[in-house]
Amino acid sequence: MSYVDGFILPVPKKSLAAYRKLAREAGKVWRKHGALDYRECLVDDPENHWGGIPFLKLAGAKPGETMAFSFIVYKSRAHRDKVNAKVMKDPFMNDPKYKDKPMPFDVKRMAYGGFKVFVDV
Repeated sequence: MSYVDGFILPVPKKSLAAYRKLAREAGKVWRKHGALDYRECLVDDPENHWGGIPFLKLAGAKPGETMAFSFIVYKSRAHRDKVNAKVMKDPFMNDPKYKDKPMPFDVKRMAYGGFKVFVDV
């Protein structure tokens, strides 16, 4: 069964261009090292029409922020661990364009988890 790293994070709307640039570059790095898929999604329907907690509320989005839902797909957890080890050694991770500069989102408010695929239809 495949494995997925998932992320939910609020992104200031004024930082969307910078976030997109960073995400595109990061996606290329993950794919270069073997990730099967890399997606960055922005909330399009923030109201919850079926009950439960809307994503914007879940992540504590503030006025002027939107919500990113991101995921990376791997063959397995072992494959994910190998890919991420390579990514961490990639020059991109120490790129002077980003090193020691603020991210276009608040890293402390990002939620992250590794997930075993439970159902694959």
